[in-house]
Amino acid sequence: MNKPLLAALSALALAGLGAAPAVAAPLTAAPAAHADSPAPKAKTPAVTVNFAGTVSLSDCSGSVIRFPNSADSDPALVLSNGHCLETGFPDPGEVITGQSSSRTFGLLNASGSKIATLRANQVVYSTMTDTDITIYRLNTTYAQIKSSYGISPLTLSDTHPTAGTAIKVVSGYWKTTYSCSIDGFVNQLKEGDWTWKDSIRYTSSCNTIGGTSGSPVIDTSTGKVVAVNNTGNEDGQRCTVNNPCEVDANGNVTVHQGTNYAEETYGIPACFTTGNKLNLSAAGCTLPKP
Repeated sequence: MNKPLLAALSALALAGLGAAPAVAAPLTAAPAAHADSPAPKAKTPAVTVNFAGTVSLSDCSGSVIRFPNSADSDPALVLSNGHCLETGFPDPGEVITGQSSSRTFGLLNASGSKIATLRANQVVYSTMTDTDITIYRLNTTYAQIKSSYGISPLTLSDTHPTAGTAIKVVSGYWKTTYSCSIDGFVNQLKEGDWTWKDSIRYTSSCNTIGGTSGSPVIDTSTGKVVAVNNTGNEDGQRCTVNNPCEVDANGNVTVHQGTNYAEETYGIPACFTTGNKLNLSAAGCTLPKP
């Protein structure tokens, strides 16, 4: 998982880079693209991707998000990882809904400067089963954030991402952007006691580190969020914490040291109805239920 910071900070200090650089090198070199990697897609004019709408947490990254059918008057939501939940990692099989929260988030502008502190009043949904997400409800609406700070939320795509798509991973914690492409999709990604399904594998240039957990993964052709950054294999170990392994449909296990991953978000909008209210029984909602 990309959450723990002590190891990353220690490595940076030893390298003489200081405690909080804008860019950090990976602990291990990423491998070349996989043999079955998709051919590069035809180039599409890219939209401008910057830090506007991203947030910094105490130990992770995140973003203010909306769904295609959200209204400006709806309470704003923040997306991060399940393993970034302030009360600790959800257990395998655990789904948390409606939990009180007063967590704060540093709202960033386009250049990555903090311009406001936002506050949650609820953990709407959090799990590390099948996916790795936490969704917070804020005590302000999208319209209030726009009026006060000039910042609009990022929109979640409601369609499955495509291999070969150019993406950017935008970390509010480090104020750093990683650019790469979707290398492919992983049937099951196992890390410690947790298993995630249909995860995104990055090409090698997205060498994310501790603190980038929860960063939005943005399709550069649409500007929409297609995934949330969550982990990478640091040491080449097999299926251990910070060393996820890939399991294909036939149960074959492979390990790719230096490769990093994200969890898709296209299935989330179907689980929210009018007013940004969670409805896990809604048609098309496939998120795990409590």
